[in-house]
Order: sequence, then structure tokens, then C-alpha cells
Amino acid sequence: MSSREAVTVIGLGAMGSMMAKTFVAAGHPTTVWNRTPGKADGLGAVPAATAAEAVAASRLVVISQIDYTGMFESLADADLNGRVLVNLSSDTPERLREASQWVDERGGVLITGGIMVPPPGIGQPGSYVFYAGPKQPLADHQPALEALGRVDHMGADPGLAMLFYQAMLNIFWTTLISYFYSSSLVGSAEQLRPYVATLLTDLAGDGPMGFLQTSTSLDTGDHAGGGDSNLHMQAIGAEHVVQTFTNAGLDAAVPAAMANLFARTDAAGYGTAGLTALVELIRKPS
Repeated sequence: MSSREAVTVIGLGAMGSMMAKTFVAAGHPTTVWNRTPGKADGLGAVPAATAAEAVAASRLVVISQIDYTGMFESLADADLNGRVLVNLSSDTPERLREASQWVDERGGVLITGGIMVPPPGIGQPGSYVFYAGPKQPLADHQPALEALGRVDHMGADPGLAMLFYQAMLNIFWTTLISYFYSSSLVGSAEQLRPYVATLLTDLAGDGPMGFLQTSTSLDTGDHAGGGDSNLHMQAIGAEHVVQTFTNAGLDAAVPAAMANLFARTDAAGYGTAGLTALVELIRKPS
């Protein structure tokens, strides 16, 4: 008999299947259930005939479905009394708050989460998961959850896990999409790549536009220091970027959206400020 905590995994898509494999490999007795039968083959876990049976098998139930509607539908008839549900599905922060109340009304506890690696990275060095909800139940099951990655508790509000998860996805997507745009403009991703790598390293540092200094400006609201590279000048430059993409016969939707933000911030009176003044229009959209 294993001394490791028993775990149930609900949902066996790419993420859920890898989670189940990871729990099994770490020595956790693992029960699984999926709405489409046959997904449990080769996982080394015990398949349950119903979601209710899967929930009954373990106090810790990890859920990986396309959204929270999946949990509402799959577990509608399950006895959640005394169960800690860790839902790593995607949805909105408000939906997660509603789900927490839904689970609470059925005698369970909901821990929300956002796993910050693709399926192959689950359980690998550097993997981590944003969690939110009551701290003690998370601490009680942390040894098991650490099989998936580092446990980062962001606070008691159930919406916080998804808030941080989506904030990071936004950075991930916009960074890569910008690279797609720019490599299309110059005609060679490989030729551009070393310059992009240097730029990202500089942004992560403490230089004039590095995250250390810009974070201070964003949090304090001090956007001084525009100087010769003030926001008005950069707004003009942003329009030139849009024209360049258009003249090259490329899609210009993303550069145009950025240029629009520059122009609106400039028109709002921040033309002599630094680049971080853009956050004022982000926080108070017209």
C-alpha cells in the first residue's frame, strides 16, 4: 500500500492525462474519470465508472476540464461533502467565485488554480501553479499537489488564481505575437531572434525600461522622465510602425491597436510623460 495521498483526476484531456500520469509516477494512488470513455488507457490509474464514484475514491479531487461548466455538469450528482476540489480549468475570476460558493453549498471546499506550463512541463523543474482559496486546505494537500509543480498561493479570494493566470497568458501571447509580426516584417525570424533575446533580457533587468523601474512607476503613478523620448514622440513612432506594416502588405491590427492606445494617452494630456503613462488609459478606458 502506498503511503502517498490518494488523488482523483476529473478530465483526461492533454492536461488532465499528464496530471494523472504525474501523480501515478509520484506514487499517489490515482483514480480518474472522463466524460468520454477510454481516455484512461495507459495512464496507470484506476478508471471510475462515474464522476460520483471517482469523487468518492479520494478526499483530494483535481479537475482539468475546458471550463467550470464542466465541473457543474460532471459533479452535479456527486457527494462533495468533505472533499477538497482543486479546479485547474480555465474561466473568468467571477466564475471561479461563483463556483466556490457552489462547492461550499454542497459540503466541499474549492481551491482554484492556474497551471503555468503546457502538458509536457507538468511536474518538471520550473513548473508552478497559481492557487487561490482557503489556505489551510491547500496546505493540507500541498505535498500531493507539489507533484505538479511549485505551489503558489495568491490569496483567499478564489478569483485570484485565474487573475494571475490570465495576466501571465496575456504577457505570453502578446510577446509571441509581437515576435510573429516583427519576424514577418523583416522576413527572417532566425535573423531577428538574437536581437529579440537581448531585448527580453534587458527588459527583465534594472535598466531604464526594465521591469524593476517600470514596476515602480506603474505602482506609484510617477510617469515623469519622458524627456527626448516622451510619449508624444513615441505616439508618432507608433503610427510609423502601422504605416510600415501596411505598406509591406501585412496585417496591421495589433500595431494599430497599440498606436491607438498611444494616441489616446497623448490626447489625454500625457504627451510629455514617460511610456508608463499608457497605464492611465488602460486603467480608465474611455
